[in-house]
Amino acid sequence: MNIDLHTHTNVSDGKLSPGELLQRAEDRGIEILSITDHDTVAAYSSIKNSSLVLVPGVEFSTRWSNTGIHIVGLNIDLQSDAISEALAWQTTARHKRAEEIAAKLERKGVTDALEGAQKIAGNDNIGRPHFAEYLVQTGACVSIEEAFKKYLGSGKSGDIRKYWAAMPQIIDWIRAAGGIAVIAHPLTYRLTRMKLSLLLDDFITAGGQAIEVVSGKQLPDDTRNLARLCKQKKLKASCGSDFHQPDKSRSDLGQFPPLPHDCNPVWENF
Repeated sequence: MNIDLHTHTNVSDGKLSPGELLQRAEDRGIEILSITDHDTVAAYSSIKNSSLVLVPGVEFSTRWSNTGIHIVGLNIDLQSDAISEALAWQTTARHKRAEEIAAKLERKGVTDALEGAQKIAGNDNIGRPHFAEYLVQTGACVSIEEAFKKYLGSGKSGDIRKYWAAMPQIIDWIRAAGGIAVIAHPLTYRLTRMKLSLLLDDFITAGGQAIEVVSGKQLPDDTRNLARLCKQKKLKASCGSDFHQPDKSRSDLGQFPPLPHDCNPVWENF
């Protein structure tokens, strides 16, 4: 089966509408899809019907040992009290973070950043990529990559994590909604092997259940190492493109290596 359990729409920081994402997935032969927008499930309310099997999902921002971490919730009950509570918390956190990012950019000479990011987002779900686009539009940076390198990336002034709910709380919300908590794109955190192992230990202690063994196009050695860690920790294995927009070849829908055959696929538990 062609399965993609990590995708984004323009309801958060993707470029395609939910309908356009579904059409692109159908065109690429995706059979099972999850839309996992950041801290929102609003995309699902605009979907009327689809030939795909849709697994309700969301991607929550949190933190661990001074590192920003993302946790995907799969197969969640979108109408549950737990998800409603989680979204309310994270929405407030996202607003506070956006205001603080804008204030810090203002001190660096970048004016009207909050209004600019809101206009680019087209909704209240403002993320760092929207600020990055504004920095490029205004000429403060020449590229999205430079915007993150100078202002928004890990350890920079715009990398603000203090407002997010703690990891155990995120996991509690996902599990209370009947879902499976998954560590997203583990290699992007640039942790040593030992620190990644410690993160997974804390994740498991808090009730976490799965890890993305495959995230977009990655090296075979990376897949083997994550599969080995997944099995050692007795976690379920997930996979996804982390798709945001069509022109990012590393993360197009369904374009990633298959899960190793000896992993326990997360979808067998849906």
